[in-house]
Amino acid sequence: MKILTVAIPCYNSEAYMRKAIDHALVGGEDVEVLVIDDGSSDGTLEIAKDYERRHPGVVRAIHQENKGHGGAVNTGIAEAQGIYFKVCDSDDWLDYDSYMQVLRVLRKVITGPKTLDALICNYVYDKVGARKKRMMRYVGSFPENRIFTWDEIEKPLNSHRYVLMHSLIYRTELLRECGLVLPEHTFYVDNLVAFTPMIYVKTLYYLNVPLYRYYIGREDQSVNEAVMISRIDQQIRVTKMMIDGYRPDLAKKKNQTDFLVHYLGIIMTVSSILLLRMETSEALDMKKELWEYLKKKDLIMYLRIRHSFLGRMVNVPGKAGREMAIKGYRLTQKFYGFN
Repeated sequence: MKILTVAIPCYNSEAYMRKAIDHALVGGEDVEVLVIDDGSSDGTLEIAKDYERRHPGVVRAIHQENKGHGGAVNTGIAEAQGIYFKVCDSDDWLDYDSYMQVLRVLRKVITGPKTLDALICNYVYDKVGARKKRMMRYVGSFPENRIFTWDEIEKPLNSHRYVLMHSLIYRTELLRECGLVLPEHTFYVDNLVAFTPMIYVKTLYYLNVPLYRYYIGREDQSVNEAVMISRIDQQIRVTKMMIDGYRPDLAKKKNQTDFLVHYLGIIMTVSSILLLRMETSEALDMKKELWEYLKKKDLIMYLRIRHSFLGRMVNVPGKAGREMAIKGYRLTQKFYGFN
């Protein structure tokens, strides 16, 4: 029995994937490492197979026709044998000391009387050239070092803190039970991983350690701002899927609803800012249509997000309002080091 499956989707990743795999391997026999080659044309598959030969019973090399990041994560969920499931992108890695603490927690949890659905850790924006690496932490928002429910959260996340896929480890069966299937050939599906299962999560655990090192620096990286703008259709598609997937009939706890509203508000803001950055009348129409889409789908959700600080910021009318929104985004970007 494996405690944790670490799925590493790889596409033409031969230049950097070894670091992600090596850092996942230090978990030992309790960990399963799935290296998922998503139809690469370089040496990715050969590297994956070499790791499988050298680490039998721990590493599995899986090859599939190209389906995009979402298709690779889908394969990881379907193939996972671990009780818990973690996605690690092939250019990122897991911090050793934090990883060891996470595994100690999971070993304890699986023998305890309570079922844990989601483990939350910190992550670090490991931006190339940045002298100081920014960490996303949740101190003060979540109880630490114990299993807790939504009712036990005392302070909601503020507008500058959000729980990405990089923060999360899920119970594998929960991902299957909630029917999480990511769209293929679509970027930014990590937002669905951080959003959709949380509708079904009942128990959480916050471990205040910097587990995930989120590398930012390649020009072709999907989170590069220019690349995101060129793929704005995929960003909007994922945002609309989040809107469509929201289930107020299931997410009944106030703190749970607040969490989901907060996260969707972040993604609505990101989508809006990218459209504003395009500086075209077509982009402004797309932004208006996106907010109208949310309004028609869920008026209560729309009103909460539209009248939040971020919702107001990206919807100030006129050129001056647009410039103010972009300036606010730039300040946040500079402070945290994302993109």
